[in-house]
Amino acid sequence: MSFDLSARLAARRADNLYRQRPLLESPQGPLVVVDGQPLLAFCNNDYLGLANHPQVIEAWQAGASRWGVGGGASHLVIGHSTAHHVLEEALAEFTGRPRALLFSNGYMANLGAVTALVGQGDTVLEDRLNHASLLDAGLLSGARFSRYLHNDAVSLAKRLEKACGNTLVVTDGVFSMDGDLADLPALALEAKAKGAWLMVDDAHGFGPLGANGGGIAEHFGLGMDDVPVLVGTLGKAFGTSGAFVAGSEELIESLIQFARPYIYTTSQPPALACATLKSLELLRTEHWRREHLNTLIGQFRRGAEQIGLQLMDSFTPIQPIMIGDSGRAIRLSQMLRERGLLVTAIRPPTVPAGSARLRVTLSAAHTEAQVQLLLSALDDCWRTLERDHA
Repeated sequence: MSFDLSARLAARRADNLYRQRPLLESPQGPLVVVDGQPLLAFCNNDYLGLANHPQVIEAWQAGASRWGVGGGASHLVIGHSTAHHVLEEALAEFTGRPRALLFSNGYMANLGAVTALVGQGDTVLEDRLNHASLLDAGLLSGARFSRYLHNDAVSLAKRLEKACGNTLVVTDGVFSMDGDLADLPALALEAKAKGAWLMVDDAHGFGPLGANGGGIAEHFGLGMDDVPVLVGTLGKAFGTSGAFVAGSEELIESLIQFARPYIYTTSQPPALACATLKSLELLRTEHWRREHLNTLIGQFRRGAEQIGLQLMDSFTPIQPIMIGDSGRAIRLSQMLRERGLLVTAIRPPTVPAGSARLRVTLSAAHTEAQVQLLLSALDDCWRTLERDHA
């Protein structure tokens, strides 16, 4: 008996679900070179335009000169450097919480937090549209796992009635494929009423949301009593890499003791922490980035609606264009690329069957003229696609 991998790959191709890695041959930014082709990109998560910021690069270079290039060991052996510690303290202050803990990436932060907090005899309840890392964490925790209807506090309440043991409610802050916000006030109310903890992965909220870029908790004015477990990633609006969990002294100490992805992973390069510290400073002080980004979001939504595109309920930098059929989504993405624009088609299983889309993401590094170029190309390509489909 052997694995028939070729049949699985052929089936994925036949369903228009085959994925290929584009080769980026330039730094991240609006203007990139991909597979040898210069393109105007609307598909990265560099929401504040910090991934190639000269001050962040300089901070990384200075950090490498001071600390070297490798973490060298896990945090609990000898890999926890002063650079990591200073960044954790800054992230704790930024989120208004006593402590923060660095992880190598968002997947590991989510996996570590969920599996450290709940296990056999406990309950984990998750939004149906949560990121794959959150769903995997719930399944791997060994706790009783159930998903409530998307962003539906009533559905959550019904599942809370049946919960046993320690109960963890888990949601994205900004849903990465739809761009909508979790109804955190309602979810927090239901969780607190049943003595459950609410965990929020605000990967896409930090930076774009909140008066100071503090994310969805700041946007709704919620504190640690409402959201005891707050997760953020550093590879999106922060422009670097890694992730963190912020919360109480007891939470962070518990993660240090019980979160296996933290305990058994080499720390990130200390120089990376130095770069992130600089990006955090820019995120907090250069408010024009969020203001400009909001201007671009409004411009795009108005223009897309005039074209007749089906948008989703999002005022974040994530602006999906619903297509439905995977083949048509791929075709529209290809037509845009032929015009020098890079917008990724998102297909199942990343999104539910029948909900393929183009996921437009905007950045503070884009200009209004570049957004207008995208809108003009979409207008032309959409008309062609509709005509061919008819």
